[in-house]
Amino acid sequence: MFDSVGWGEILVLVVAGLFILGPERLPSAMAWLGKTIRQVREYATGARDQLRNELGPEFDELRKPLDDLRGLRDFNPRNATRNAVRRTLFDDDPPQKPNGFAPGGAAANGASTAPTPHPATPPQTERLAPNERPPIDPDAT
Repeated sequence: MFDSVGWGEILVLVVAGLFILGPERLPSAMAWLGKTIRQVREYATGARDQLRNELGPEFDELRKPLDDLRGLRDFNPRNATRNAVRRTLFDDDPPQKPNGFAPGGAAANGASTAPTPHPATPPQTERLAPNERPPIDPDAT
């Protein structure tokens, strides 16, 4: 809950509370705040447990999209860009795509690499000569 609050912010809040409430009321206000936070946390835990008991295994399915959103909240585009550039520049073996295409077109030893054909792709036909008309498929038009 307080992951983004550092010690500096807590110190500023305590000093502001000291000036606003005064030294005689600050301890009782901090105790009240602690009790309130504890009570809210207990309510949230009880509600989560009750939902888990009522929904059973469906509760975990409901949590998956929330976990995905939580992961997106921690997404940093600057780090993602850096990681993509690092992978592109420094990885020895570039990833091979499902269609057999490997970026770069050459192996690490300099030999050209022909992409491996995908099992579902038809065999490659010969290229047309210059000014040659392509064959027409009447079923396709």
